[in-house]
Amino acid sequence: MTRLPSPLTLSCPSGSGTVRTYGAHVMSWAPTGADPVVWVSSQAKDSVGEAIRGGVPICFPWFGPGRSGDLKPAHGFARITEWKLADRISEDDAAAATARFILTHEDIDPQLRGAFPHPFRAVYTVDFGAELIMSLTVTNTGSTAFEFEEALHTYLSVGDSRRISIDGLDGARYFDKVAQQEEQQSGAVTITDETDRVYHSQDTVRVKDPAMGRTITVAKEGSANTVVWNPWTEKSKAMDDFADAEWQSMVCVETANVLGDAVHVDAGKSHTMTQRLSVSRDSLLR
Repeated sequence: MTRLPSPLTLSCPSGSGTVRTYGAHVMSWAPTGADPVVWVSSQAKDSVGEAIRGGVPICFPWFGPGRSGDLKPAHGFARITEWKLADRISEDDAAAATARFILTHEDIDPQLRGAFPHPFRAVYTVDFGAELIMSLTVTNTGSTAFEFEEALHTYLSVGDSRRISIDGLDGARYFDKVAQQEEQQSGAVTITDETDRVYHSQDTVRVKDPAMGRTITVAKEGSANTVVWNPWTEKSKAMDDFADAEWQSMVCVETANVLGDAVHVDAGKSHTMTQRLSVSRDSLLR
């Protein structure tokens, strides 16, 4: 079993973070002087061929088992493939430290790409600073149109998931993957049981975290869905890369285009999806 090399560290006066070339996987981020915002499991695997539990995995070109329900590996091949580092800029006087990664169809293990036999070029840009900005551009480099699913599967660190509330999704329709049915959100989202929902929403959401006295804002562009996930108790115990009680310290709020909102890209065209994370202190939440 081959262990992964250490992640790259990027910093500037306003913030810092780490990212791996494996999966172009963001592992950490925090504004200067702030608590960590991105969460990683204490039991996360650290070997080639394994997905990393936490951080910001890139789900592409399908989400979960795909729309057919039988695609492997789960969440596509992008998160378990080495990306090429195209640029790395980390300067003392810059507003952000930037890393840019590239993945093409030719970079994928032939055993994995059979379910998506389409030429493509993906460019992923990450800016670490007072905000964490992640932008994924997928270009169709072939001669025929194709569709794909995508998600920035962002794990956020929270003080107590049972006490958080997520604003910005009131009134949105969502598919409840636990109950396997369509629902409509009423009021703020709270975590009271296993939660796995795909919201039809392009809006900004805010995770209010009274235990840490802060609000995490998730803004996005080019995204039709927001996914909210927390495994709760029993599912946490069933996962070998997730400690039994860690569900209390995290929540996933994901920028995505999945299920019925998969992206259609004509030959020679591109699609860009961007997510912006920011954090603000709020002593009134405590």
